[in-house]
Amino acid sequence: MSLFSQTHFEEDGQEQPAVGYWKPLTLSKGSKKEPETGCQNAGSGDDSQSTEQRNVSRLRSSSVEIREKGSEFLKEELHKAQKELKLKDKECERLSKVREQLEQELEELTASLFEIDMLQAEVTALKTLVITSTPSSPNWELHPQLQSPSKAVFRKGHGRNKSTSSAIVTAISQSATPAPVSRECKEIDSILFAEFQSWKESPTLDKSCSFLDRIYREDVGPCLDFTKQELSELVRVAVEQNTLTIEPVASQMLPVVKVSAEDSGGPKKCALSGLPRTCKHRIMLGDSGNYYYISPSCRARITAVCNFFTYIRYIQQGLVRQDVELMYWEVMRLRREMSLAKLGFYPTEM
Repeated sequence: MSLFSQTHFEEDGQEQPAVGYWKPLTLSKGSKKEPETGCQNAGSGDDSQSTEQRNVSRLRSSSVEIREKGSEFLKEELHKAQKELKLKDKECERLSKVREQLEQELEELTASLFEIDMLQAEVTALKTLVITSTPSSPNWELHPQLQSPSKAVFRKGHGRNKSTSSAIVTAISQSATPAPVSRECKEIDSILFAEFQSWKESPTLDKSCSFLDRIYREDVGPCLDFTKQELSELVRVAVEQNTLTIEPVASQMLPVVKVSAEDSGGPKKCALSGLPRTCKHRIMLGDSGNYYYISPSCRARITAVCNFFTYIRYIQQGLVRQDVELMYWEVMRLRREMSLAKLGFYPTEM
């Protein structure tokens, strides 16, 4: 009997396994697919997760790359901006220096133009004084203070007049009485005229030249030779350097004495002659602040010398536009004024 027939009996037409016999376990088709389906589901979940992770990883790497590139781009732009700012700073600094230089040049140019204007005005004024108001032909409208006391009102106090400016004033007042030079009989001294012509070609204030040497010996020296020798020398130096000041003294003004009374004199004593005289003027040498009272005669001698030096300075500066012969006669007239003053002649209105 076969094994198959021994293992079961037929009951109700169906085969039944025999009890006590082992039958190999076989899996049905459905039971075989279940574990396979489970494995497939697990595998597909892992694949999905790995794909998502890969996508996330790619996104992260892409974002990092974008950030790095953006950072590099921003750094480059920042570097460019910094370079442009540095260039602009340098340009601003250069333009600032150019502006400062232009402002300085403009200021210097303005100052130069102002100085030129002042010099031109001064030259014009000097020409007016020399040409239109010479001592031999004064212009009374330009100098109302030269009028007689009956026409001019005396002002209280005093005014300061440097030798260059007061020279012409005094000369005009002194030359009011004599007749005009053009009406006098005159004849040119050939030696004096030759000396003046030689000096006129190259005018100088050096007294070693023959023209000035003669005038110093014959006129300037004797005219400024006073009793007080030491003060006389100081006066001569101040006249040559154009630093002497002559000013009137008001009758009610108290004397300002900065040196001893014996040296400075006073309203009733002349400091140059030492004689008791009524002193209506006083002098100051330079900016020393020391005043010396002088008599009318001493004032006439000092102003006569100042007039001469003023005129030759004008010639030296090219401010006198006259013929050489006319300038020569003006010099001779000024020499005559010095000669009269040193002999004691002076207008009574002084």
